[in-house]
Amino acid sequence: MTNLSVIQLDQLANNIKAWAHSLGFQHVGICDIDLSQHEKALNNWIEKQYHGDMSFFERNQEKRLDPSKLHVGTLRVISVSMNYLPPDASFAKNLKASDHAYVSRYALGRDYHKVIRKKLSQLSRLITENSEAQGFRPFVDSAPVLEHALAEKAGIGWTGKHSLTLNKESGSWFFLGELFINLPLPVDKPIEEACGNCTACISICPTQAIVEPYVVDARKCISYLTIENNGPIPIEYRKAIGNRIYGCDDCQLVCPWNKYATTTDEKDFFARAHIHGKTLLDFFVWDEETFLEKTAGSPIRRIGYFKWKRNLIVAMGNAQDIRGFILQALEQAIIDLADNHSEDEHENTKILEEHLRWAISEHKSRKNLGANRQTLRLARSVERGTPDHA
Repeated sequence: MTNLSVIQLDQLANNIKAWAHSLGFQHVGICDIDLSQHEKALNNWIEKQYHGDMSFFERNQEKRLDPSKLHVGTLRVISVSMNYLPPDASFAKNLKASDHAYVSRYALGRDYHKVIRKKLSQLSRLITENSEAQGFRPFVDSAPVLEHALAEKAGIGWTGKHSLTLNKESGSWFFLGELFINLPLPVDKPIEEACGNCTACISICPTQAIVEPYVVDARKCISYLTIENNGPIPIEYRKAIGNRIYGCDDCQLVCPWNKYATTTDEKDFFARAHIHGKTLLDFFVWDEETFLEKTAGSPIRRIGYFKWKRNLIVAMGNAQDIRGFILQALEQAIIDLADNHSEDEHENTKILEEHLRWAISEHKSRKNLGANRQTLRLARSVERGTPDHA
């Protein structure tokens, strides 16, 4: 048991929030560790296979619902958020340029895991220096932690219908982190849900992955398909993916609360010039060595070169190709794949080849469709006696 009085614990909680703000966190809250109210929803989500191939959700259920079983001695969770919306927020325009690559906003800068974990470690040192607390453990989107549930309980925000945490000042453009602690600090109250009757995020989802309010079927989600999915991208979702090669922001871009989101001062989250605003062909010429070099310190690196190429091929299959350069690149890639593949990469090679053939077929189908339409227009103009020279 702690030797700190109620007054001392209350003062420590206030200090923790001040220290966290000084380290660059925008919101800080403290909650207890009872997450039993989420057990039914979590079990239903898994039973319906909405987690797809993310089998880790099937394990350690008791640790997700009881943080003290994940880190022994935990009595409270300090939940923090850090904004990542960079000053140059002109990303949505890339969605309208089909020959450009769209990368989710959160992945345009440095890997947030490293940035936030470092700051949480600094926060834990400040707490240790000023209290008797010893049992700490930081988490950043890692281990079996229900981070959104904890953020909601700690008053960071409410859960939106897209299942992300929302805050009136930051929208949903922020990362979450947690510090498990062994002191009975005073807890904060959850804030009121403020989505109301809005269903914009549900309507906008390109693949209709938000199957009901607050429930996402990951198997349909573009973020899952381009990042977590290790196999081929299902044909039924390829056109809907458009030019999104890493993640998807549509449900956030349309959210009314994100109109009020403040930008970040954390330069690590500013968009890297060699990733933001590039064309699909700019990325497609990267070999694996270049990919590893250009994505060093970026969350993009975790998907590996195979997924990177697979995602690019799908986007290239969807792109407008007025000059024919994309089709040429795809056809050359088929030849290169046959010449350079190794037996160790046989399965991945087959997947890439199938995606390439699909993308090439998409371009040729559109080309034939355009030619047929032009022929039809000419035929009709001849019938009317007014030749069409368009």
